[in-house]
Amino acid sequence: MQRKRTKKRRIRKGRTITFVTVLFLLLVSLIFGIQKVFLSKNSKTASTSSSLSTSSSSSSKVSSTSKQTSSGSSSSSSNQSPLETGSKSDWQLVLVNLKNKKPEMNPSLTTIDNIQMDTRIVQNVQDFLAAAQQIDSRVHLISGYRSVAYQTSLFNGYVQQTLAANPGWTEAEATAEVMKTSQPPQASEHETGLAMDMSTADELNAEDTATAAAIAKIAPDYGFVLRFPSWGTASTGIDYEDWHFRYVGEATAKYMTAQNLTLEDFLAKLSK
Repeated sequence: MQRKRTKKRRIRKGRTITFVTVLFLLLVSLIFGIQKVFLSKNSKTASTSSSLSTSSSSSSKVSSTSKQTSSGSSSSSSNQSPLETGSKSDWQLVLVNLKNKKPEMNPSLTTIDNIQMDTRIVQNVQDFLAAAQQIDSRVHLISGYRSVAYQTSLFNGYVQQTLAANPGWTEAEATAEVMKTSQPPQASEHETGLAMDMSTADELNAEDTATAAAIAKIAPDYGFVLRFPSWGTASTGIDYEDWHFRYVGEATAKYMTAQNLTLEDFLAKLSK
């Protein structure tokens, strides 16, 4: 009886050991499994992080290169003169004179004070006028866009006034005299809507010379040039006019003024 009990105890003990062993092995396997999964995830995360870091670094380099290229291109472009970047076909460089007559041009117009100007340069006109009025508060706009019909009437009127003031002159002589300061229809750049007369006085060359010089000096800052300077008569065919300003664009205006070029001179130097 005692032996049977001892034997049963041994069997039970053996089963207990086997169960514990199996449980231990299962626990060890579970721990290794969890550890393997954890390590695998960490490896993928590290790989992804490294990839993102590399990608970010590459993007940063590309962005930096792009900025440098853009900056270099901009710098290169800004260093080019209007003679290199300009074209005779640019709208702001249209030439209208005796040798380059134009039919009615019909620009899109906007009224500024009492005159009309090309809509594209309204802000330039307003800013230039405001700056000129800081020099002398009496500065005002006198004339802007003129149609061919209006220029015809205006020019013929000047001829008749000249004939009346000079008895004995022929109409041809009066016309030649008028053309020193005014152009016949289709030859006046007032038809472009890009030219304007602005002064403290309502008569040509009646403005104080110092004031006229100061206004002409700031004109390029707003894209304008004094269209008929005293030194430019040979190329323009027009005598000095203190009030006549023409829009050509800021860069071109500054270049023309610095180089003492009339619009005719500048366009003659353009290759395209």
